[in-house]
Amino acid sequence: MELAFLLRGVGTKVNWITIQKPSEEDEVIYSLEHKMWDRGVQVISAKGQETINTALKADLIVLNTAVAGKWLDAVLKEDVPRVLPNVLWWIHEMRGHYFKLDYVKHLPLVAGAMIDSHVTAEYWKNRTRERLRIKMPDTYVVHLGNSKELMEVAEDNVAKRVLREHVRESLGVRNEDLLFAIINSVSRGKGQDLFLHSFYESLELIKEKKLEVPSVHAVIIGSDMNAQTKFESELRNYVMQKKIQDRVHFVNKTLTVAPYLAAIDVLVQNSQAWGECFGRITIEAMAFQLPVLGTAAGGTTEIVVNGTTGLLHPVGKEGITPLAKNIVKLATHVERRLTMGKRGYERVKEIFQEHHMAERIAVVLKEVLKKSKSHLY
Repeated sequence: MELAFLLRGVGTKVNWITIQKPSEEDEVIYSLEHKMWDRGVQVISAKGQETINTALKADLIVLNTAVAGKWLDAVLKEDVPRVLPNVLWWIHEMRGHYFKLDYVKHLPLVAGAMIDSHVTAEYWKNRTRERLRIKMPDTYVVHLGNSKELMEVAEDNVAKRVLREHVRESLGVRNEDLLFAIINSVSRGKGQDLFLHSFYESLELIKEKKLEVPSVHAVIIGSDMNAQTKFESELRNYVMQKKIQDRVHFVNKTLTVAPYLAAIDVLVQNSQAWGECFGRITIEAMAFQLPVLGTAAGGTTEIVVNGTTGLLHPVGKEGITPLAKNIVKLATHVERRLTMGKRGYERVKEIFQEHHMAERIAVVLKEVLKKSKSHLY
């Protein structure tokens, strides 16, 4: 969506083709669609002749997810070969279940692929070759950047103070309490279970060593109260079993993360396996001068400078104790915590703002458009 807005900002005509629309009205989708209409982005359903005509006339088609390749065959059918030279495939995923030939069989024939981190680009190159026996097209790595809107809030001390007070009041925690938060959809791959194990271990370490620290809390943002998944039930049961209900807070999933970033003290990015493709929440937290405790995997390793803007720990169960120790380190060393946060903010200002991302994307678009035009002659 942000790419659509960046393109609209320079006068480009942009059509947003949505693959799936729920039959029932969805508040989030309704909000996003109106945001697009307000910015002059046309929203079209991914079926019917209008979609085919739009795709055939387009100078550039951006597939915005690994699974969007299914749309090509389902909707464009025999017209697929005509559009492939104009396709830029923007991939944000790095889980194994995305590597299905049905999803990505057209990858070798598109004008280019754009991926959010070097680690993920290498992963895709190797997995497509080894598992699917296909070759990636020309691939460009583009690190993301924070929006101007988010940076404005992050740099407004008055707004941050108001948000901090409001959120902390809603959670029932005091201003001096220390909040370690994980902000991600609740699922095993995001590592909320391992984080809670680390958090409990950190509380035991603080008690055992008789350390004098403010009250430490864990916040899980990204919960789904309505779904009540088996995994979320496991998390809540663990909290009850360890009798830490007064220290762990579950917050329903939200698109508005700024209030929570203003309210917490440390972000935990605990994605497992191959980690995050990039991890936008990490650069958003750094904009709010928060240190990051992250897994040493995926895009996190390209964002967090270990020991400078945060601390990294291994994925899996091997990471539980190191993360617990890192929680204690930042809970006991106020100056270190604040310094890491400031250095993270400086890193964001240097390379992770919207205009940095726009410049990186512009280079890719020039290359891809040049290539697609040469295909016409």
